[in-house]
Amino acid sequence: MTKKRMGVAREVAAAVVLIVVGQQAVAADLAQAASGSQAAAPVTEWPSPWQVRLRALGVITEDSGYVNAVPGSGLSYSNTLTPELDISYFFTDNIATELILGTTYANINGQGTIGGLGKVGNVWLLPPTLTLQYHFTNLGAFKPYIGAGVNYAIFYNQDAGSADALKVKNTFGTALQVGFDYMVDQHWGVNFDVKKLFLKPDFDVTVDGAKLTGKAVLDPWLIGAGVTYRF
Repeated sequence: MTKKRMGVAREVAAAVVLIVVGQQAVAADLAQAASGSQAAAPVTEWPSPWQVRLRALGVITEDSGYVNAVPGSGLSYSNTLTPELDISYFFTDNIATELILGTTYANINGQGTIGGLGKVGNVWLLPPTLTLQYHFTNLGAFKPYIGAGVNYAIFYNQDAGSADALKVKNTFGTALQVGFDYMVDQHWGVNFDVKKLFLKPDFDVTVDGAKLTGKAVLDPWLIGAGVTYRF
């Protein structure tokens, strides 16, 4: 009887050992299969199509323009430093559009035969600009681009200086752009950008009671540097 019980105990112990070993083997096979599946199908995190930049922007204008009916007249404008916010949307890795937002001011000074007027007036300028860009993507972290587009210059808070009255008129213009991003990681980078705006607004001015018209040839260079964030 005792021998029979001992034989049953040995058979039960052997069955338990086989079950435990079998479960461990199955668990190992499942872990290996899961690992192989992950290696075969890696997960890729695609970047968002949205990107923003914040730049410090130097605005360098052309010193050109004239007052109609005043031979030898000329104009010059002050250069300024201002912040600029840009919002980009990427249609593909290479093609993007960028909305450029910033505002600045300009002092308008008489030159040539009207140099004695000194500061004719002061205006604030808001030139929202939309460009279509091509981005070069085969240079690693260095990502240069070129662009071209259109802007609409809005002149506001206009004050006359030596003139009795001054009104610079809103106008459309065109823009050319070249720059680059250097991406530090997937989201953050540094940016350098140069734009050329072609702006030639008409204006009305009144000096000593005489109402005159003219054209201000601004055509500013916009030279900026700042940070890039890709969502």
